[in-house]
Order: sequence, then C-alpha cells, then structure tokens
Amino acid sequence: MEQFKKLGICEPILRAIEDERFIEPTEIQEMSIPYILDGRDVVAESATGSGKTLAFGSGILHDIEKGEGIQAVVLTPTRELAEQVASSLRIFGKYQHSKITAIYGGVGIEPQIKRLKRTEIVVGTPGRVLDHINRGTMDLDNVEQFVIDEADTMLDMGFIDDVKKILRACPLKKQVLLFSATISKEVNRLAQKYMVDPVNVSVEAYVDASKLEQIYYKVSNIMKFSLLLHLIKNERSGLIMVFCNTQRNTDFIAKNLQKYDVDAVALHGGLNQSKRTSIMNRFHSAKATVLVCTDVAARGIDVPEVSHVYNYDIPNESKHYVHRIGRTARAGKEGKAISILTTRDKGYFDAVLQDNDVTIIEEETPYIQQVEIKWMEKPKDNKRSGRRQGRNQNRSYVQGGHKSHSDEKGKDGQKRSFGNKGQQSRDGGKSQGGPKRTFGNKSQQSRDDGKSQDGSKRSFGNQGSQSQNGGKDQGDQKSQKGSQRRPRQHKR
Repeated sequence: MEQFKKLGICEPILRAIEDERFIEPTEIQEMSIPYILDGRDVVAESATGSGKTLAFGSGILHDIEKGEGIQAVVLTPTRELAEQVASSLRIFGKYQHSKITAIYGGVGIEPQIKRLKRTEIVVGTPGRVLDHINRGTMDLDNVEQFVIDEADTMLDMGFIDDVKKILRACPLKKQVLLFSATISKEVNRLAQKYMVDPVNVSVEAYVDASKLEQIYYKVSNIMKFSLLLHLIKNERSGLIMVFCNTQRNTDFIAKNLQKYDVDAVALHGGLNQSKRTSIMNRFHSAKATVLVCTDVAARGIDVPEVSHVYNYDIPNESKHYVHRIGRTARAGKEGKAISILTTRDKGYFDAVLQDNDVTIIEEETPYIQQVEIKWMEKPKDNKRSGRRQGRNQNRSYVQGGHKSHSDEKGKDGQKRSFGNKGQQSRDGGKSQGGPKRTFGNKSQQSRDDGKSQDGSKRSFGNQGSQSQNGGKDQGDQKSQKGSQRRPRQHKR
C-alpha cells in the first residue's frame, strides 16, 4: 500500500484499494496518477486490463464535492464498458459515498433522468449522453473533469462528432484525460484540439509475452468448426473467448457449440441491453465458460480468468488481433491465442503478421472427424414467406457465412449440383462444350448475369427473378443492407 500512498492518492480511496487486495500499482497507474492529481491533461496509451480505470478514477474521486451536481463525465464506446467502469468507480469511491450513474441506450431513459438529478459522476456512451444534453436533462455547468476511455474504438465506431459536441457542451476550463489502446492520427488530432499541453504517457501491453503462446492451424473451410470444437473439448482451459467478425457467425458458432454440450453464449451488438447484461453476468460468474463475440461487443471487457482466445475469424483490421489476444496471459497468468485459418483468411492473416510485432507458430492440424452442423436459417421476407414454403430442398448451405465446398461430384470428377425449381447450378451451368449455360424455370437465376452470345447482358425470369450479380429479392436486399449499415450517428 505504501507505493499507492506515494502516488498521492487520498485516504478513502486507499482504504478501498486495500479492500481489493491490490499490492502495487500497475505501470499506467504509476506513470499517470501523479499528473492526473496535479490537474494536468493526460493522453495515455494503455490496453484493456492495465488498470486505467483506477488511474483516472483516483483523480475524479479525489476532487468530488458532495451535492455540487455533475462534476465528471466519462465517455465509453459500449454499454458493457460503461457499466464496468461505473462499477469500478463505485468500488473505489465507496468510502466517499460518491453518486455515480451509468447511462446508455437500449434501456428506458426516465429512470436515468431521475438519477441524473442527484449524481456527481456520469459514465455513459456518446449517443445517450448527447440525448440527455439535447433534452436538457443533464446539467454540465459544473463539470471539471472529462475522460474519453477507449478513444480509438470511439473513433472507429463513428462517435467522433458526438464526442466533440459533448466536449463543447462542457465548461471550457476542465481537465481532459484521454485513454486509448492505440494512439492513431485521429486520436492525436482530437487531443490537440481539445486538450491543453497534455502529458503523453505510454506503457507496453499488459500481456506477458513470455506467458502467452500464439499458434495457428490451417484447415479446410468445411472442417473449421469441427477443429474449433475439438480444441475447446480437449484443451485444458479456464474461461474462453471466441472471436468472429460478424453477428451471424457469432450466433452460428454459439448455437453449434451448445449442440455439443459446450456452455457457450453469444455477445454482439444485435442483442438488447437486458440480454447483453445477462450474458456478461453468466460469463463473469463462469456459468458460461465460452463467450463467442464480435470485436466491438467485447471491447473493454476485462475478465482476468480468460485462459484461451480463439480467432475463429481472422480480424479484418490487423490491430484488432492485438486487442483480442490481450484478453489472456494477464497478471502473470499463462494464456493461449489460437487462430484457425482457411485459404480465404490468408490475406488478413498476412496483414496481422506484417502490422504487429507478434510471433505466431504453425501447429500440425490434428486428425479429427467432421461433426454435424446445425445450419443457420436464411432471413425470411414476410411478403414472400408463403411462396418460399416448401423450397427448403435448396442445399446451398452456409457454414459461418461461407458456402460449403462439399458439392456432389459426378463420375467425370466435375462438381455438379442437383435441386428443385429454386436451385441454381453450382458449377456455373457449364455445358460439356465449355460455355456457361443456366437451366431451370422462371424462378431460376442466371449465374453469368444472363449474358448472351454477343456479350450483352440479358435477364431471364419473372419479376421476382434477377441476375446473380444484383439479383436479390427485395427482402434479401433489406437484410443485406442492414448487415452492412455503418454505425448510427446523430444528426447535427
């Protein structure tokens, strides 16, 4: 405790730290707390799990005065992180009886309005904080400290304009603390515009590289899930995180793991807040041992007992690899990061190796048998659901968002596909002579965009039929647009 006391932390917070049995400060705490308590603006490069909440929390809680309204605002990119930060601040501020309120979307706003009238520290997501500002239900006139947590993720998610609006709504004279896992050019520009002579603090990743084993396996796409299941079943592990790139894959993996008696839960942005909170409570309490998640949903989650991180999908942004593996091998514990590669992952994996200082060893893929998979149902269009009934003979299945390559082969070794009216030729409809042809009735689509012999584009079929290139019906178009939609931003 003496080392914490040397940093200048006040007595009530020291008592709370002692209750938590913290022995010595982390590197980010040791480097940043003296500047924070001195009132300086600070830009800190620090990964999740490095102790940054206590770093900025010690400064916020130190200066809070009872009954003086909202005096500090902490912005976080996700609801889970808002709850986590608010919970930690309540622990550190329990002997000061500080009033702390977490605000975020997805839940009723009226209870938040009532709590904001008597709170002193607000922890929230940009969208909901800005909503309260616009409603006039959040008085920021007395704000003296402003914290931007996980700033790089905040910018990646498109919250930059909201963050700027909230900063401008606060008094001009205030202390600004910016914490980020990576300091990008955009983060630096934000710091230069809204901070006064900031102190830059950077610490190495909290992950102990000597205790983190990083490996990868090469496998065919149809064996990808089978390998994941085999590893989870046979690796001696604590809590496990499995990362996917899409919400659809996340649900797909979790449901199939559950089918084979693995206590898995899925976490992504498509779930309502009540469901997300319930899932995280199950994972924290180890009632569910496997958390299948997307990068954004998992950002800021700090669970020390995670022993294994699986990259079922290689991240499409190379920097996310470091964020993912940073969930394990913490505080002297051993950890393992396992990536499962198919041929289509090679480009992303090459970027991970090129952009990050990591050493990932290839392991020989064990002999395993392919397991049966419960395929995800395709989204239904209510207007067409009646017509689509009875068409489930169509066997263009998807494993984790990719088509299976296990098409039936004919005697000549060429791939062929057989099916009913709604089915398409899997080999592109090539005839024995070589040119592409398409067979079927009106509901069938042309795989070669309906080009005629003279090269001009043609379209065959009825009104509901379109070319493969753009030939989705109205319901599928809506579904696809929804999955590619950019993060929602508030109108200015």
